[in-house]
Amino acid sequence: MNKRDEIRHKALKDLQRYEVLMLDGHFDFGNGYHGRLYLNPHQLFRFPSTIWRFAQDLLDVLPASILDATEVVVGPVTGGALLAHTVAGLLDSRRDISHAPTLFAPLTPESSGGYSMSRFYQQQVKGRNVLLVDDVRNTGHTLSRCAATLRAAGGTLLATAEIYDRLEAVVTLDVPNVALAEYKAPENYPVGACPLCAAGTPVDSF
Repeated sequence: MNKRDEIRHKALKDLQRYEVLMLDGHFDFGNGYHGRLYLNPHQLFRFPSTIWRFAQDLLDVLPASILDATEVVVGPVTGGALLAHTVAGLLDSRRDISHAPTLFAPLTPESSGGYSMSRFYQQQVKGRNVLLVDDVRNTGHTLSRCAATLRAAGGTLLATAEIYDRLEAVVTLDVPNVALAEYKAPENYPVGACPLCAAGTPVDSF
């Protein structure tokens, strides 16, 4: 097992140990589906030191070529923005002090399902190389919509990255995607056909 695989293996265990990755429950995803597996963002961001450690590990598994070229780290405020802000700061801590500081830009969700970026942050992204990060990749739609917004702002997308990939993506981009941890999610169920509901298993709440 190489160093990157060791980091990923440990990260998957740590996600479960910190109860960020919950593998045996009954969760309502808020999109019309229920399932047994959930990445709890509240637990992930509860302690700044936790997200700091996972962000460090994510940087360790990202290719050096991507990190060297990254000028802006972008993330959606639905979960990825805090991670993006942390990644940008930690990336600077690994660079020579003479290197230009890494910028950060958040993406805001819209009622239409897309994402927007304020004029100020559009100016930060324009003409620069961007690393797009989020806490989890489910279908890939969020990363795709975020990528469309930052590209429209004139940014060049280098790669996408996340703490955890459910291995269910149906949308992919034409750039590398790097996950700190991967775990194939069990089957998800439409609310009306959920066997957990039929068995009377209470929905987990936080």
